[in-house]
Amino acid sequence: MLTLKYVILGFIQGMTEFLPVSSCAHLVILQKILSITQNQISLSIVLHLGTVLALVFFFFKQIIKTLKDRELMLLILLATLITGIIGILGKDFFTGFFNGSWWVCIFLLINGIILIFSKKFLLGKRDILDIKDAVLFGFFQGISIIPGISRSGITIFILLLRGVKWQTGFEFSFLSAIPAILGATFLEARKISFSLQIESKNFLLGFLVSFLSGILALWILKRILQKTKFHYFGYYCIIIAIISLLFMR
Repeated sequence: MLTLKYVILGFIQGMTEFLPVSSCAHLVILQKILSITQNQISLSIVLHLGTVLALVFFFFKQIIKTLKDRELMLLILLATLITGIIGILGKDFFTGFFNGSWWVCIFLLINGIILIFSKKFLLGKRDILDIKDAVLFGFFQGISIIPGISRSGITIFILLLRGVKWQTGFEFSFLSAIPAILGATFLEARKISFSLQIESKNFLLGFLVSFLSGILALWILKRILQKTKFHYFGYYCIIIAIISLLFMR
C-alpha cells in the first residue's frame, strides 16, 4: 500500500506539473487524503527532479537551439531573475498558504477561472518575444508558487494575452521552467531529511513515475493547445476545487 501511494503521487506530480491544474494543489490535497506526513520536502524534491528530466527529454532539440540563440537566452535569464527575486522575497508569505487546504482550493478556483478566460486569446500571431513579455512572464511565474495557481497555466495565459502564438508560448514557458524548477528545488534541498535513504526504493519509484507521466503530460498539453481546448482545464480545476472543499469540510 505504501508503494502504491508513491506511484500515485509520482503520477499526479508528473501530470499536474505540466498540465495547467497546479501540481502543488493536487499534492497538498492528495498527501492529506493519503495521510503522508513524513518526508514531504524530500519527496517533493525527488518528484520535481523527475519532471525536470522529463522537460529535458521532451524539449532536448529546443534546448540545444535555445543555447545558440543569444536573445532568447537573455529573455529566459531575465524572466528567471524576476521569478527568483519574487520567490525569495515572497517565499514565506506565499508558502503560508500551504498550511490551509481551504486556501489551496480557493486559488485552484481562481486558476480555473483564468484558464476559462484564456479561450478568447488562443489565436495569437506573434512568434517573437520581447523584454515586456519576459518581465510579465517572470512576475507571474514567481507568484505561481502559490499552491493552486498553475505555473504552466498562468505563464502560457499571460503570453497568450500578449498575442503570442500558442506554440511560442508553450516552448518558452517550459524552457523557462527548467532553471525555475531547479532553482526552487535546490533551495528546498537544504531541508532534505536523512530518512530519504530509508525510503530510497519508494522515492526512486516516485521519481520514475513522475518522469514518465511528465512526458505524457507535455504531449497531452501540446495536443490540447493545437486543438484550442486549453480552457477546458479551467472547468476541471473548478470541479476539483469544489469537490475538495466539500471533502475537507
